[in-house]
Amino acid sequence: MKPKSLKSLTLQFIPYTEIANLNTVERIRKLLKMILANKIVLLQGKLRIEEETRLIEDTMALVGSVKGFKGIELAVLSPKISDNPFDNMKRGLAKMLIGESDSMTIIGPASIIREVRKDPNKIQLMLERR
Repeated sequence: MKPKSLKSLTLQFIPYTEIANLNTVERIRKLLKMILANKIVLLQGKLRIEEETRLIEDTMALVGSVKGFKGIELAVLSPKISDNPFDNMKRGLAKMLIGESDSMTIIGPASIIREVRKDPNKIQLMLERR
């Protein structure tokens, strides 16, 4: 796949339900296809650790073999863990029922995203000017 030239910025939102029934390979393929098309992916939820690792490995394999592709930037924003045990129990129950859909993952090409700044409540993307 060849990344297309950046004339405008595209943010692609993927609801958790769209990836919930995909296996690891299918999830990674879907995400890489969008990233190689120079889209910044806003994923409801988060990838499992092994999926995140596989995405990074596959991305590094593409660096140098796909013209203009410099890798990815990835950030996850998750709700803060509460000090209240009752709140944590409610969150744990909700997580069992609906999965990791209370998080937000942002993935994009390193050629577009210059820097990701993250604090517990927000993520800031610094983009490259073209």
